[in-house]
Amino acid sequence: METFFESIGEKKFRARQVMKWIHHEGVTTFECMHDISKALRKKLSEITTINLPEVVKEYQARDGVKKWIVRVASGSLVETVYIPEKNRGTLCISSQAGCILDCSFCSTGKQGFNSNLTTAEIIGQVWHAVHAFSHGNNQNSSRRYVTNIVMMGMGEPLMNFDNVLPAMDLMMDDLAYGLSKRRVTLSTSGVVPGIHKMTGRTDVSLAISLHAATNDLRNTLVPINRKYPLEQLLDAVHCYMSSLPDKKRVVTIEYTLIKGVNDQLLHAQQLITLLKNTPCKINLIPFNPFPHSGYEKPSGNAIYFFQKQLLNAGFNVTVRKTRGDDIDAACGQLVGMVSDKTKRNTRYLQKAAQSDIQPVKIVG
Repeated sequence: METFFESIGEKKFRARQVMKWIHHEGVTTFECMHDISKALRKKLSEITTINLPEVVKEYQARDGVKKWIVRVASGSLVETVYIPEKNRGTLCISSQAGCILDCSFCSTGKQGFNSNLTTAEIIGQVWHAVHAFSHGNNQNSSRRYVTNIVMMGMGEPLMNFDNVLPAMDLMMDDLAYGLSKRRVTLSTSGVVPGIHKMTGRTDVSLAISLHAATNDLRNTLVPINRKYPLEQLLDAVHCYMSSLPDKKRVVTIEYTLIKGVNDQLLHAQQLITLLKNTPCKINLIPFNPFPHSGYEKPSGNAIYFFQKQLLNAGFNVTVRKTRGDDIDAACGQLVGMVSDKTKRNTRYLQKAAQSDIQPVKIVG
């Protein structure tokens, strides 16, 4: 933006002013930017536009979770989820329309892949969520509702590195949303080259969607493991974490518990062995069902005993409470409507047609 303002014969500090008006105050017309001269406001109105995300629909869950359906340039619909808690509000952001990785327990991947989101489409989700709470309130007070952002929505963030990293920079920029590096998290299924590219480029928090502690099982649940097996993944994680100035920070391990698949005591012991030299906290996520997945949520007892094994081994372990499942906003349930380029959803629909279970809603 500084380069842009200099290119039209203006001082580069104008970029700071416009950034604050757009991101801090939620202003979308130049006429309201009263610390900018009338002549410059007129010029900007003639040569630029401020384009907002097109929010197609909003859902409200019984537990306070909100979900927005956002149309992106490709015409596909992606989903953004806001999860309120007592002392914080977490925003779950999408980075792609669909997902190319096709993890077996995630409904997003079943609809195929259409496109990477641009930096503007990613940060536009943040803009909308932050300022959606300002109606009837002082605008500045709206910012307190979003305290944490996680790149855990639709898509694999590190498969869209060049757009995701600048968007995350904006999330942490004092002229935009000013979030702490500890409160902005990138979650990856294990794109090892992307983790290496992050090293020295950013210091956001890192989460790994692990879900299995052996290559054989992870190859089935998270197919990208066939290309980047666990040994390579953990090496990349250690490299990134060791590059951070604060050596006390830990990686978050996301582990979806699936009945009879990865929720047995043997699996817990394998996880303990795998992570014994990795400073981490572990989030256990009970599987959130979606049509035709073939998987089930484990029993409460299975979850309890799995967690107990990890706690006894000295790990910091939490069980993530299922939120927003009545509006399909829980982890692994995000679907949107993606115009598929991979034809994966055609195969999925054909498979679903052979069952009396209704498939997830997809187009393409």
